[in-house]
Amino acid sequence: MKYLITGGAGFIGSNLARYVLDKGHDVVIFDNFATGKRENLVDIKDRITLIEADLRDAAAVEKAVVGCTAIFHEGALGSVPRSVEDPFTSHNVNVNGTINVLEAARKNGVKRVMFAASSSAYGEQPVSPKHEEMPTLPVSPYAASKVACESYLQAYASAFKMETVSLRYFNVFGPYQDPFGAYAAVIPAFVSCLLKGEPPTVFGDGGQTRDFCYIENVCHANWLAANAPSEVCDGRPINIACNAAVSLNQILDKLNSLLNVNIKPIYKPTRAGDVRDSLADIRRAKEKIGYEPQVMFDKGLEKAIGWYKENLS
Repeated sequence: MKYLITGGAGFIGSNLARYVLDKGHDVVIFDNFATGKRENLVDIKDRITLIEADLRDAAAVEKAVVGCTAIFHEGALGSVPRSVEDPFTSHNVNVNGTINVLEAARKNGVKRVMFAASSSAYGEQPVSPKHEEMPTLPVSPYAASKVACESYLQAYASAFKMETVSLRYFNVFGPYQDPFGAYAAVIPAFVSCLLKGEPPTVFGDGGQTRDFCYIENVCHANWLAANAPSEVCDGRPINIACNAAVSLNQILDKLNSLLNVNIKPIYKPTRAGDVRDSLADIRRAKEKIGYEPQVMFDKGLEKAIGWYKENLS
């Protein structure tokens, strides 16, 4: 079978591509390399079909889906701070790009679409852990764009009887995650600084918590969703995480120990749009698609350190 992965040159997309290839299937990667990286595909470039194009180009998206069994829609313009600086572009890429994917799938009879939704949909609600029956309360344009996309997946499931799944990722980390730039993810950014002997920057007091999810769990969840019974594919969100909260200060302590250093961070004011705490209820994932985390946080951090040392130093 052939699978399309939008954003396939990005962190999550490239890992997912390897996962699907290892299952013995064909993979088409669709990416404009705005944030994805060609080096993420070096080891699999002879095993994939690569389409370099933009999600906002409806004709290019429609061409890419032809002959595909299902779509893993990972392509998006990420980052809360980026969306605060430029809400329009985040909306245009994320929402309009998702409609292009859904329309292309509908017109070409693609069986199923898995969407990379986001835990940012929950915002600052005090209930913990976050469960899927809670109302959405986005506090950034990025979060709002992801919520809008979820709504479209539900609408297409209802109006056109398409099989759609929204997987709400909680703070994914692992190999191939970009540590550089203003919008770098926190774990690789921390590791990169510590490897260079520099103090990492923490926005806030470091006590804020996240449900960090190693990339292998996300790939596993996507594959389960791609093969789940049709009746659970109604576009409604499903949390993908580990149901375990870790603070940024705790991460720094663990990294200092794993890397055999002792470097203190620099604390700066909290950024607009950042939430304080995030913890997932993953019972629906288990019930609907049979998901259980394969790699918990400490083991995931240990698994990632080798790749980080080799690629971020």
